[in-house]
Amino acid sequence: MTTEYSGTGDPRRSLELLWGAQERRPRRGPRPRLTVEGIAAAAIRLADAEGLEALSMRRIADELGVSTMAIYTYVPGKAELIDVMLDRVHGELTPPDGVPGGWRARLEHVARERWALYHRHPWMLQVSTGRPPLGPNLLDAYEAELRAVDGLGLSDVEMDSVISLVTGFAQSAARTSVEVAQAERRTGMTDEQWWQATAPVLQKHADFRRYPLADRVGTSAAREYGGAVGPEHAFEFGLRRVLDGVEVLIRSRVGGG
Repeated sequence: MTTEYSGTGDPRRSLELLWGAQERRPRRGPRPRLTVEGIAAAAIRLADAEGLEALSMRRIADELGVSTMAIYTYVPGKAELIDVMLDRVHGELTPPDGVPGGWRARLEHVARERWALYHRHPWMLQVSTGRPPLGPNLLDAYEAELRAVDGLGLSDVEMDSVISLVTGFAQSAARTSVEVAQAERRTGMTDEQWWQATAPVLQKHADFRRYPLADRVGTSAAREYGGAVGPEHAFEFGLRRVLDGVEVLIRSRVGGG
């Protein structure tokens, strides 16, 4: 699977694209046929359908019915385009403001929004974002997520850490879920079918007297999940435990501990 890295293009050009500086500049002549937004939308559709490995300026140009050089007139390269794509899909996130139930319900909303976003756009999981694209949609999302834990007695660093913990958990859980779905599509075999084919052979060759706990627990889990892993169960279970941990932190601050 292809791995890309955000923030690896020209920082100035990326920021200009993210904030629409290029399209605000005065132009002479007829109205341009293409826009950065249109190019990014086409790239997102292509990546949604085929993954980042299919993404190229030529493919995008074909989708839009223009020459490859026409794309480069608006976007200098794939690295800058990926920054724009990431920012634009972050605009799909619904802010947690107004979610009833206090901070815990708001953070749960944040996690579920992220989980759903990664499933709509699985290619996001192929992009390492150690250098995040600092565009308007990503910053809007970060600002809204921070409001979910504002005024709870946490320090600024703790607020950032809580949001990173929740969104990072959602990303990790979604990765497993997406990979399970992709494995099913590529093999034509469901996880349950794979397990039914694997279990008898494993029982024949492995001496499970050496692994009494693995045998007991693994069998119970496989029966529950219908396969080796249960992505939805892992997300629900893990989210509750993450929020439990955040609650301990908040109570320690409120109680002065």
